[in-house]
Amino acid sequence: MTITIFGATGMVGKYLVQQALLQDFTVRAFGRNILTKQYDHNEKLHLFSGALFDETQVREAIRGTDVVLSALGGAFDGTDKTRSLGMKNIVLQMEKENVKRIVAIGGMGTLDSEDDEPIMNTAGYPKQFFAVGKEHYKAYEFLKASNLDWTFVCPPDILDAPATGSFHTAANHPPKENTFKINAGDLALFMLSEMKENHYLQQRVGISN
Repeated sequence: MTITIFGATGMVGKYLVQQALLQDFTVRAFGRNILTKQYDHNEKLHLFSGALFDETQVREAIRGTDVVLSALGGAFDGTDKTRSLGMKNIVLQMEKENVKRIVAIGGMGTLDSEDDEPIMNTAGYPKQFFAVGKEHYKAYEFLKASNLDWTFVCPPDILDAPATGSFHTAANHPPKENTFKINAGDLALFMLSEMKENHYLQQRVGISN
């Protein structure tokens, strides 16, 4: 199986690349600065240097792949449109190339509260995360409007730590057992598992250690 990973140089992306190679997948790692990173030689790792808003470069990275994993990041003040417009371009190029499966990272604010409205719109949601929450929600809307087999994973605080293999998930809501944090390694582990098992097709996923 061939996987294209967007956001491959970020905190979660590096774990996705590492774990995917350990699982013997062929990996296409996409990023603007991907060629400046140090990777151990692996014949199954292919580096794609490009801009996320460039339709041709993104399409080339997607062409012939089986699954797309998106770990897009960026600033938290709302000025960085990587999460929303980057997802829009990824969806467009996937549809053009007839690649159906994508597992992408959003944010916990995109999940539904107990009253079934987005957590980011509730009274207790931290104001400093509202702008980035809107970006995540726009990305979710692009996925929801597509014809793709999507899963949108919506973590709380992500820690730069390896996988423990112990975490909780829930569809469209935060999990009942919620520590409000998740190791980046566990997030990557879940994404790789979900792309094969398809437990949460066309759903958002709450996750926590």
